[in-house]
Amino acid sequence: MDILILLALALAPGAAIILYIYLKDKHEREPLKLLLISFLYGVFSVFLTLSISWPLDLILALHDDDVIHQFANAFFKVAFVEELSKFIFIRFILYNNKNFNEPFDGIVYAIMVGMGFATLENILYVFQYGVSTGIVRMFTAVPAHGTFAVLMGYYLGKAKFTHRKELLYAVFALLVATGFHGLYDYFLFISFIPGIWIGAFLSLLVALVLSRKAILLHQQSSPFIRQPRDHISGTGEN
Repeated sequence: MDILILLALALAPGAAIILYIYLKDKHEREPLKLLLISFLYGVFSVFLTLSISWPLDLILALHDDDVIHQFANAFFKVAFVEELSKFIFIRFILYNNKNFNEPFDGIVYAIMVGMGFATLENILYVFQYGVSTGIVRMFTAVPAHGTFAVLMGYYLGKAKFTHRKELLYAVFALLVATGFHGLYDYFLFISFIPGIWIGAFLSLLVALVLSRKAILLHQQSSPFIRQPRDHISGTGEN
């Protein structure tokens, strides 16, 4: 029974975020099978991250109490590697799928991949450290991964449908996700400085606000928005 409770606790935040974004995709929802595959890509991205991180651990000797070393740890060793691993599956596989046919789909697929990553990571943490860790991560780490995914997906959506700046937006998608991820982690990694951990929650709050705006903007830019019947037929009153 304890195992089931821990598993439910680990799965719940990712499932809630997925459902939230799925319901926000109001105009042309994605095939459930493809969404499941996207989630599994996120799970696979954890192993890609580990395959990159392990050699880095052997090469880089970073000190836990050094703010410069922890900057490199947060932004490059952790944030960039993790976001790059997710980005590869989104940009080079899902991006080319015929169902990626509106800007909002960038957010949908990025969330599925991001939550695949975050859910497996969450399971590992919750089973190792217990219920209290699961509760804390439910309101911090997992939503943080959600915001990184929304912001990456927003710019990948722009990349696909703004052809003159496709490369620029794609690169920015990776950088903005890495930037917010690194900032969030950095304040936690240097928590030996009294009170500095508050910066992590402030960065998460900013990312949440920007994510909400990104969702709204792509909802409004959907080519599948249905026009009012009287507008289409031309029979509306003047």
